[in-house]
Amino acid sequence: MSAAEPALRPAGPDDAEALVAVWHRAVLATHDFLASGDVARYEAVVRAGLPALTVTLAERQGRVLGFVAVDVAVDGARVEMLFVDPDVHGSGVGSTLLRHATAGRPVVELDVNEQNPGARAFYARRGFVEVGRSALDGDGRPYPLLHLRRIAPAASTRAITAS
Repeated sequence: MSAAEPALRPAGPDDAEALVAVWHRAVLATHDFLASGDVARYEAVVRAGLPALTVTLAERQGRVLGFVAVDVAVDGARVEMLFVDPDVHGSGVGSTLLRHATAGRPVVELDVNEQNPGARAFYARRGFVEVGRSALDGDGRPYPLLHLRRIAPAASTRAITAS
């Protein structure tokens, strides 16, 4: 591991407060479309949902820099959350977490807020394509979601011809 790359490890129950703090800071920096009061409401949802997911965190010198939470399916994975502390946005932490979460998984799906152009661009640069849209988020709130999918090249349906 180079000095620039964060250490990755599974998150445990003792990490919950640090994970929620990263989530909170990241949302305040990137989700300016949320209505007053929604951040606190979603924070409770995040706090309650983390234990049911496979969560990997990135840290450097004991400081949690970001995390990815995945729901693993039989033939792929669903990234439920990927949040990085805004102090280290653009430093590769998110890319490292996404690579880790998707390694060896032929199909990966996730949702991204339509109103979050930075996240949309991040996933597009990593091969995710839009496969659907919902006008409301999972809680029925007016925050449209784009449904994204990435199929690993080896799992794609492209025909491979021998020369």
